[in-house]
Amino acid sequence: MPLAAQRRARRVAAAVIPTAALLATALTSAAPADAAATSSSIAVGHPSWATPQADKGAVPAATRITARVYFASQNAAGLDAYAKAVSDPSSAQYGKYLSAAQAAAKFGPSAANSAAVKNYLTGHGLSITAANEHYVDVAGTAAQVEAAFNTSLHNFSTATGVHHAPTSDLTVPDSVAKGLLSVVGLDGVQNTSARPNSTSVSKAIGTKSGSTPASGIPEPCSTYWGQYTATGFPTGYTATEPTAPCSYVPSQLRKAYGVSETGLTGKGATVAIVDAFGSSTMLQDANQYATNHGDKAFAPGQYTEYVTPANWTNQALCGGAQGWAPEEALDVEMAHGYAPNANVVYVGANSCTDQDFLAAWQLIVDNHLADVVSNSWGEIMHGPTATYFDTSIIAPYEQVLKQAAVEGIGFNASSGDCGDNSPGAAAHGANCDPNTTEAQTQWPASDPWVTAVGGTALAISSASGTYKFETAMGNQRSVLSPDGKSWSPFPGYWYFGGGGGTSPDFNQPWYQIFAVPSSLSHTLLTGEKTAQAHRVIPDVAMNGDLLTSVAVGISDGSPYSEAGYGGTSVSSPSFAGILADAIQAQHGRPVGFANPALYLRQGLYTDVTAHPAATHIGDQTLSVAYDLGYNADGSRRVRLYSIGTDFGLNAGRGFDNATGLGSPNAWFLWSFGLGGLGF
Repeated sequence: MPLAAQRRARRVAAAVIPTAALLATALTSAAPADAAATSSSIAVGHPSWATPQADKGAVPAATRITARVYFASQNAAGLDAYAKAVSDPSSAQYGKYLSAAQAAAKFGPSAANSAAVKNYLTGHGLSITAANEHYVDVAGTAAQVEAAFNTSLHNFSTATGVHHAPTSDLTVPDSVAKGLLSVVGLDGVQNTSARPNSTSVSKAIGTKSGSTPASGIPEPCSTYWGQYTATGFPTGYTATEPTAPCSYVPSQLRKAYGVSETGLTGKGATVAIVDAFGSSTMLQDANQYATNHGDKAFAPGQYTEYVTPANWTNQALCGGAQGWAPEEALDVEMAHGYAPNANVVYVGANSCTDQDFLAAWQLIVDNHLADVVSNSWGEIMHGPTATYFDTSIIAPYEQVLKQAAVEGIGFNASSGDCGDNSPGAAAHGANCDPNTTEAQTQWPASDPWVTAVGGTALAISSASGTYKFETAMGNQRSVLSPDGKSWSPFPGYWYFGGGGGTSPDFNQPWYQIFAVPSSLSHTLLTGEKTAQAHRVIPDVAMNGDLLTSVAVGISDGSPYSEAGYGGTSVSSPSFAGILADAIQAQHGRPVGFANPALYLRQGLYTDVTAHPAATHIGDQTLSVAYDLGYNADGSRRVRLYSIGTDFGLNAGRGFDNATGLGSPNAWFLWSFGLGGLGF
């Protein structure tokens, strides 16, 4: 069956099952309540790669199998309905948030239902190896798992080896099903949340005010757009190419996005950052970074962190704590930079697996640790056989997101740095997953209960940060030839760009109905036309381009240093800081799940296009020369970049799939103080 037909068939099949792992979750996300709540099926069964043609026979009965079983809300339909109502500015219940204790009592798992699940599992011989109020980890033989879930486990030959999986969806008695949300891990594949959405650049943080290029040395970066012109190089896209901007610092960014104009500082709000593991020197690095650039260090008690090094796992698989430390530094420093008086909480997941990131989210929501949560990590959902996203994890994630909405907590996620994530983009993309098999959006940004933050390239017109123009985050790159006489290739190949597009996995949420063009919502990135409207991301966008990078300071066991970083990893904590400022603007009232309020403000954003009028060059390509010094042979090491063109995504007037509604500004922030206008 063709892939598109398979998807359509799975959507129809999942529509009648409330706990279907991925596609049913997509349908119930846009519905007023969960459907078929008395069904005894829990559709977290065999993945699409477990085909009869690949079947290698039954898993031996004595084989040890492990899984995680998540408990369901005691009132899933009520949770969905209240999460929508409390987040919708047009609802009478808007803003009537519950405390964490109230939300748990009303919508959390029922102790009786959870006990029934545990008794059922142990009654079939499965042993419980770990447990809390949200899930149990179980272990047993293949025969015991098959008996408990009324299925068979077989081995299947895949491109990545032989993996076991259920041959059918799982079923349990009605009395157990009402307390069981999802079963994760029966496919025998280790799934990870791939990568942080950031990339470092070897670029100067700044240059002395008033300095000029000197003959025979690398060109300095520009403290504002067009300050310096690259000299001595072949003609590029334009007659003269400016040098790349120096990496921005928070004071410039606050001015460019109107934060300085409003005087807002995020006072009274709390931003949480979620990454894997934890830096050993985060607080001291953030304080040095802030004071280096004229800002205040964290006050005592303003920064806290939750990390458990004794429980860290999968460090080799995930790149370890040192691999994630730059991401943590970037996220914390950007959130603090945009909202200097907001509290910041860092929560380090124990690995980069989806289950550990979910546990970090649950910790925040159970204890109401923050008002806004930023996540600068993500993954593709469609890849090679037996390595793609484990769809059974979606239902537990959405249950946490809805509980967060009920409490007035909003979650942001970066949309990725690989354009439409197609194999074409991945061929040269600097931060693409090479395992992608089709054009697609990135998760968790694509989930309808998440605010997807895309990327832009921001140009400033003064060293202090005066806004000049903004365009889509998307670069083509050429390399200066060894003889210095040409660019290769020219035009350049696509190298880096913000993620976005139409998700094949989630239906259109209610808040996008009147804002997103039907030409986008009914057309997947593969080109497939759909009768059902789908979720389109990003929702909003902010600076994140490699060529308009931000400075990040870090030591983590090494001498403190600063370097430039780009990616939607910059954009997500930046927008979290903006939302903290918005909370202050509305006198401390949480924004909560922000998307309905964000779409209500359509027209209050800076509209970001591929060819911004502020450049006064029409459709002419925007480009910069990026001088890295010298190669080992003494030749100049220079790159020529165009900006504003993303792979498979287009930035135009109004809502688009490259920059969403646009980027925030002072008018956007001021609107949160206009409570009498229905905001």
